[in-house]
Amino acid sequence: MTRTHLFEVSTLYGLATLNAALRAGLFPDAGAKVLVCSNNAGVPEAVADLAESPAFERLAAPFDRVVNYNAAIEPLHPSAWTPFEAEMPLWERYFRLVWELGDEPVHLVVESIQVSPAQALAWCFPQASIDVYADGLMSYGPTRNKILSEVGSRIERLIHLDLVPGLVPLLLEEFGVRREIIPTDVFTGVLGELAEGAPLPETGERFALLLGQYLSPLGLISVAEEETLHVEMLEAAASRGFRTVVFKPHPTAPSELAGPLLARAVELGVQVEVSTEPVLAETLFDRCPIGLVVGCFSTALMTAQSCYDLDVVRVGTESLLKKLKPYPNSNRIPLVIIDSVVAAPEAPARLTVAELSRLVEAVGFVMQPEVLSHRRGAAADWLWEHGEHEARFFPEVRLGELDLPGGKRTLKTRVAPTLRRVARSAYALERRLEERVMGPIRGVPGGG
Repeated sequence: MTRTHLFEVSTLYGLATLNAALRAGLFPDAGAKVLVCSNNAGVPEAVADLAESPAFERLAAPFDRVVNYNAAIEPLHPSAWTPFEAEMPLWERYFRLVWELGDEPVHLVVESIQVSPAQALAWCFPQASIDVYADGLMSYGPTRNKILSEVGSRIERLIHLDLVPGLVPLLLEEFGVRREIIPTDVFTGVLGELAEGAPLPETGERFALLLGQYLSPLGLISVAEEETLHVEMLEAAASRGFRTVVFKPHPTAPSELAGPLLARAVELGVQVEVSTEPVLAETLFDRCPIGLVVGCFSTALMTAQSCYDLDVVRVGTESLLKKLKPYPNSNRIPLVIIDSVVAAPEAPARLTVAELSRLVEAVGFVMQPEVLSHRRGAAADWLWEHGEHEARFFPEVRLGELDLPGGKRTLKTRVAPTLRRVARSAYALERRLEERVMGPIRGVPGGG
C-alpha cells in the first residue's frame, strides 16, 4: 500500500543519511515524500536553518516537497513541545491541512524517537507506522528514555549506517524492531556528490584534520576543558609529524574555542587553518590529502575509519568518561566505542569488534537495567571475566546498586535492591495493563 512518508530531519548528516536510504531502495512503498525540517537549537532564531546550507538543495532533491516544522508550530520550541492528549486530533488535522497531506495514510521516518520533535509527530499522527533512522554512534546504545507502547509498538524498523561493522545497535531492542543497514558505498556516494563544488581548505599539502565538537555548550565539560581538548588534538597531530592542520569546529560552537589552539600552534610551528564553511567534515575525506583525522568521540571519526580507511586518532576519551554524568548519558556508548576501537596518540586500538560488542552490552545494561533486563546474565558474566581490567567504564557504586560483580556495597546500595524490585514490579504491572488494553506488545516476552 502506498503511503505518504514524512521524513523528519534536523542536521545535514541526517539528511545525507536519509538521501542514501532512499537511493538504496529502503522505502519502496513511498508515495508522496515530504521532508519535514526542524531547527532544534536552543535559540533557533540565532542559528542558520538547515535549508540555508549550500548542500541542502542537492540533498533535498529526492523529496516531493519541503516543509518547515518550526514555522508550523511557532512560537513553540520543537525540542520542548509535545501535544496534550486532547489536542492530538486537532494537531493532526492542522498538519494535514498546512502540509497538504489530504487523507492518505502517513508513515513517519524520524530521528531520536526518545525526544521531540520525533515524539511530538508520533503523538500527532497516532495511526502512523514509524521508521527510526540513526545517523550516529548513539544508535549502538540503549533507548535512553522510556517509550510507551502506544509509540513503540508502531515502530517497524531501525535504519542505520554501518559505522562499526559487526556491532549490532541496542536502540529499540525492547520492541523487537527490525534493523536495516544503509550500504556504505551508497552513503559515501552521497557524500562524494556533496563534495563536488564544496569549498576546500586553502592548503594544498597533506594535512591533519581536527574535529571540534559541541561539548561545553551542552555542559559535558567546561569551556576551558574544551579549549584544552583542542590543544591536545593539535599536539597529537604535531607528534605525528604534521606541520599543516585544518581545524573543523562544530557549526554551532563558539568561535573563541579555537583561540588557545592557535596560540599553541605558533609555539609548535604548526600552520592552522580554521574551516568555518557550512559543509560536512565528511565531504573533505575523499577530496583532500588528509593524512590523519583527530577527534574525541565524533561520529566523523568512525566514518573516516570505517568508510574511508583513513588514519584516525582519539584524544580525551579517558577523562571525558570520568566526567560524563549521569551514568545513563547517551553520549557514553559513543565514548566507549571510540575509546575501544580507535587508536590513541601513543597506543593502538584496544579491542576487536567482537570484544567491543560484549563491552557495549555490559555498559548498555548498567546504563538501562530495566530496558535491557534480559541482558543481565550476559553483563554479569562479562564483568566476572573482564570487569577488573575495564573498571574505568563502571563506577563501583553503580555496580553495587545493581548487585553486579565489582560493585561497592554501601548503605545506599543495600537499600537500592529493594527500591529496584519495587520499580521493576511497577514497570511490569504497567506493561501488563498496556497489553490488556492494547493487545500483545512486540519485543516483550509473552508479546507478539
